Amino acid sequence: MVDEIARYSDADLAEFKELIIKKINKAQTDLDLIKSAYMNDLNNGTDDTSPTFKAFEEGSETMSKEANSQLAIRQEKFIRDLKNALFRVENKTYGVCKVSGKLISKARLMVVPHATMSMESKIAQR
Repeated sequence: MVDEIARYSDADLAEFKELIIKKINKAQTDLDLIKSAYMNDLNNGTDDTSPTFKAFEEGSETMSKEANSQLAIRQEKFIRDLKNALFRVENKTYGVCKVSGKLISKARLMVVPHATMSMESKIAQR
């Protein structure tokens, strides 16, 4: 008897695919919002205020742009991870732990659809 490789059913994969596509769309919308805030070069009307206030405002603006840049980088990585998960759905390897080869729990995948390791493997990795 040949051992069958553990994998989720086509119905489960279709459900995961729908979830992942929704997450990608939401993440892309969020990324667009972050990028528009990051690239917003409209001035806040501080031209006619005191030089001290303007210096504080410019410092705050720089810090805000740096924070938004970091958020954008993290969001882009999240989208890339979701797209990789979608690829695994398409080739029917989605939900298989890359360490143990066992199925990752459906509950975990519903919360973290881009997961590549089961909780057991993730904890053992620490």
